[in-house]
Amino acid sequence: MDYTSYYKQVRERLDHLIRTSSRDDYASISALIGKNHAYIQQFIKRGVPKCLNQEDLNTILEHFDLPADYFGSPEDFPTPGQASPHFPADFQPSDYILVNVYDVQAAAGSGAFAENNDVHNRLAFRKSWIRDSSNASEEDLAVITVSGDSMAPTLVDGDHILVDMTEKKIRNDGIYVLRNDDMLLVKRISLNPVTGLCSIKSDNPHYESWSGCEPESLDILGRVIWMGRKI
Repeated sequence: MDYTSYYKQVRERLDHLIRTSSRDDYASISALIGKNHAYIQQFIKRGVPKCLNQEDLNTILEHFDLPADYFGSPEDFPTPGQASPHFPADFQPSDYILVNVYDVQAAAGSGAFAENNDVHNRLAFRKSWIRDSSNASEEDLAVITVSGDSMAPTLVDGDHILVDMTEKKIRNDGIYVLRNDDMLLVKRISLNPVTGLCSIKSDNPHYESWSGCEPESLDILGRVIWMGRKI
């Protein structure tokens, strides 16, 4: 564990508490824990002592009515060169790509959803996994949120889906995102190899499906290659 980084965080957070307090200063917090008036200022400014003992930290937390984890823990700072406990031992940032997450409501207007600037977040995907599922580059991938239950139980309201925007033609059966006027639709599309026509289906039988559609008439934005769901 990198204690140096942990001690630095404690000093910074304590300094912020004191500077933003209307009733406290370095001397009053020193007195709170039974130390001389310069004790806290020396700790924050000079790192002497290296860190306060847990009893003193608990007294300060109680004084400011803060949760026990406010100052963090040494376990939050892995030793340099070692993997964080929150990541796999072989974690390398270069092994991952960050995919833009777009709001589906922002996507419902004209133009492809990746053309607007409403990026709400980014999700990390391992490059090797992406290569097994798609040849798309980072710029040709997008995550959007499913709205409604027309694809239930496969996809439900609030699910996140990863869309491969290079798949704008129906080469294989699958779930696609398509635009109809000013609405985005997430539907299962299958291609009839004999007639060359396709069917657009809702997995939820209570919603309408269409058959005998010309593939060229569809405004396909991409194929869904992954979904994520909150428990």
